[in-house]
Amino acid sequence: MGLIERLLRGVTTNHAETAPSAKDRRLRGRTYAISFDRVWNAACAQIEGARGWQLLEADDQAGLIGATATTPVFRFVDDVSLQITLDENAQTRVDMTSRSRKGKADLGTNLRRIDRFMRRLDRNLDAQPEQILDAVVPTQ
Repeated sequence: MGLIERLLRGVTTNHAETAPSAKDRRLRGRTYAISFDRVWNAACAQIEGARGWQLLEADDQAGLIGATATTPVFRFVDDVSLQITLDENAQTRVDMTSRSRKGKADLGTNLRRIDRFMRRLDRNLDAQPEQILDAVVPTQ
């Protein structure tokens, strides 16, 4: 995704979500060769331990986690949801949506939130490269 596309996205959208075929590699989610329980517990613990985040619901049977994330400066509250499921190969799939409650543009906040969350989840799981089946090159 080029610079112009990123700039346009930042001033014209107020949400971001992962999908396996997303044009921006940071939004492709994750598929782990790690057990569902381990990924689920790590994701919930990560949310509970993150400053500005609040875990609202966690239904492991449905694979859904709902949370809010409050921006540090202006204190905007954004809605975050995670879907953790098993794919057709019994690998653990993590997808995420982050949506601003206010405004028509998020200046890339939601995309960055997803990118940071996924990279932190990789670290918290101590996931080895061979365990991240659709790994992306980390952005700095």
